[in-house]
Amino acid sequence: MRLIEPSAFTKISALGVEEQRVNVIGDFEKPAPLGDGYQVEVAIEVWHGDDVLQIPSSALFRWHGEWNVFALENGVARRRALVVGQSNPEAAEVLQGLAEGEVVILHPSDEVADGVRVRAVGE
Repeated sequence: MRLIEPSAFTKISALGVEEQRVNVIGDFEKPAPLGDGYQVEVAIEVWHGDDVLQIPSSALFRWHGEWNVFALENGVARRRALVVGQSNPEAAEVLQGLAEGEVVILHPSDEVADGVRVRAVGE
């Protein structure tokens, strides 16, 4: 990777959606015989971690300025404060507050609160 521009710019997509974009300039590791009109699709990995505990971002919510989830304990929802590391719209890294294998509630509604009995899907 040669250059990632330091700031984004706004562009309107073909569907009329306002998007934030950042230009990235990269080089091929080996010369490629590409001519005019070729298109290259790439995936840019911004961060990578091994053995990372992660949860779906849809389980997270803010409570008194901290990230929280509702964890399922013996059929009861329990609010847990978390320390979150890296995150994106799909998943978040959990640094503290949750152990591997614990079940969290996705998209908790206003009806879910600490101590409320809940039934897991499929029960």
